[in-house]
Amino acid sequence: MPSIVANASSTLALAPRHLRKRVGLSRRLQEFRGFPVSGDVIVSFAGGIAGALLLLFTPQRAFDGMIPWLMLGATLLFTFGLRLSPILTRMYRIGPVTLLCIQALVAIYGGYFGGAIGILMLAAWSLFGPEGHPRDERKQDLTRGAMNGVAVVLFVIARKIWWPQTLVMLVAAVIGGYAGARFARRANPRYIRAAVSVISAAITIAFFLRHR
Repeated sequence: MPSIVANASSTLALAPRHLRKRVGLSRRLQEFRGFPVSGDVIVSFAGGIAGALLLLFTPQRAFDGMIPWLMLGATLLFTFGLRLSPILTRMYRIGPVTLLCIQALVAIYGGYFGGAIGILMLAAWSLFGPEGHPRDERKQDLTRGAMNGVAVVLFVIARKIWWPQTLVMLVAAVIGGYAGARFARRANPRYIRAAVSVISAAITIAFFLRHR
């Protein structure tokens, strides 16, 4: 598959994992303190549009050259992001306006590529202080759902979805998501993160070798 089509198709295939967690959106928006989550969602929605449009107007050859570096960044962010977050929290503090600007950039990246987007958002919110740090994944699901949802719509309109491959991946993602959730409750999170890091590193190396 062309890389831009593959990126767009995978965004759609992985979208259903957020549907269950988006139920009761209006009620959940009132559960967070210290930051207006509704504004966060609006910024994420706008950033998702910008990122998706940026992808659609990126030349295929240019995106092919960017993929190894995007994968490398996502892999490093996933592997070391949780260690980096408390360090940034001790060094910096930002206000709500700055956080909105950072979230806009994160959302653009999410609509464009999206690798390790959860870790990236976690690091950004940590700079806002404890009140901006989500204790669970609900806030991430709201903002990530906004940026990914609008990106999927644009990808469908632009006809960048290859449906047979997407449907196979979608079914596998749903099955793997439920099975993985059950397994994750029993497994050591360190082992899971280590496995994902190794797989991501292997894919990154493969892309660099492919595009030499």
